[in-house]
Amino acid sequence: MSVPPVRVRFAPSPTGYLHVGGARTALFNWLFARAHGGTFVLRIEDTDAARNTAAAQAAITDGLHWLGLDWDEGPEKGGPHAPYYQSQRGAIYDAYFQKLVDAGHTYTEENGAVRFRSPRLPIVLPDKICGDIKIDRSGEPDMTIRRPDGSYIFHFVNVVDDIKMEITHVIRGEDHIYNTGKHIELFQAFGAEPPVYAHIPLILNSDASKMSKRDQGAAVGYYQENAFLPAAVVNYLCLLGWSPKDDREILTTDEILPLFHWENMGHSNAKFDMEKCRWFNAQYLAKLDAPSFDHLAISWLLRQTPALSGTDDSRLVGALPLIQPKIKGIPELAEHLPMLFDGAAPIAGDAMAKLSAQPDLSNRLNVLLTHLDAVVEWTASAIQAAVAAAAAALTIKPGALMFPLRVLTTGQTHGVDLLPALEWLGKPETMQRSTARAKLILG
Repeated sequence: MSVPPVRVRFAPSPTGYLHVGGARTALFNWLFARAHGGTFVLRIEDTDAARNTAAAQAAITDGLHWLGLDWDEGPEKGGPHAPYYQSQRGAIYDAYFQKLVDAGHTYTEENGAVRFRSPRLPIVLPDKICGDIKIDRSGEPDMTIRRPDGSYIFHFVNVVDDIKMEITHVIRGEDHIYNTGKHIELFQAFGAEPPVYAHIPLILNSDASKMSKRDQGAAVGYYQENAFLPAAVVNYLCLLGWSPKDDREILTTDEILPLFHWENMGHSNAKFDMEKCRWFNAQYLAKLDAPSFDHLAISWLLRQTPALSGTDDSRLVGALPLIQPKIKGIPELAEHLPMLFDGAAPIAGDAMAKLSAQPDLSNRLNVLLTHLDAVVEWTASAIQAAVAAAAAALTIKPGALMFPLRVLTTGQTHGVDLLPALEWLGKPETMQRSTARAKLILG
């Protein structure tokens, strides 16, 4: 018997933002489809008219587009099983409902609700990730499949759509495991073979609590708004419940696809770590070519209100390569650009305190400024040589002068690599800042 081609689906409800848990579910379905030459279906479960919004639906499709998770059938694409909105599939549900009625699988309560008559037989769910799961529905009430107002509940329409759309594999969060017992009963009542189920571990906060909409990073929109690189987010999300079974962490989807097997799936809940996600973003940012980084940075800068220092400066593109290797996220430009562009910025309190505690400060600053002023060809190497000469004159190590020089030129304790930044800044600006701040420091 031939094996049917793989068909998987992501079926979100447009009642809010696209959650990272939902995005990870979509990603795993997309990877499975692509790894097996199958079809990835996007189905919108919008039967809850009171809670569905156009904005939420846009957040779902925009988020999937941003992550690079292209679907083969669904909204914007169409396909042989259209429509892909449950709100437009009423006639299909009515026909399948009638099949259950005609087969004697239902009964109607006094209030008009229609319930499915459960066979209450033991169910063994052969889950691809969790193993065989025994589901006992003997003590469960019969489930409602149609409400008194004529609308159908999730379990019923979910199964009907999976049958009609010929879904072969259902990959979803393990919080749906016990719903699956109800679904298998419905498949059997329709005389249909249930799909292969694979329930993936949940994503929790670092403290093992469930992620809520208030948690930072819970919404895919957060990453879009903060100019994360989609490939970095996809890379991180993929490792929340899957592993290549080696020490690699940075992997492209092309590298993941041949390794995306059931045996590589995790069995424990994954803990979301925003700092780890930012680390992934830093790795991807560092590898961007200059035009791509510039475009990402400037696009973000232009969206800021009020505009940040340097946004409209012609020298901005020259400053960005100094910042690129130092940041984990594009919004950190707000921290670094003022150091480079605002020579009149006040000295940070921690920088002033640390500098004031240095011995022989007045002499050190005067000797340093004298040697810097003598530099003719203003390059990073020439500046370094001047600092070394000043240190030799003071009989101290050159490193002892780098911190004072950073405070004089940026007003901060940290920042981009200093010598290339001073070369970019130029001698006149460097000396003007340093002289002004030295006077302020020394009183």
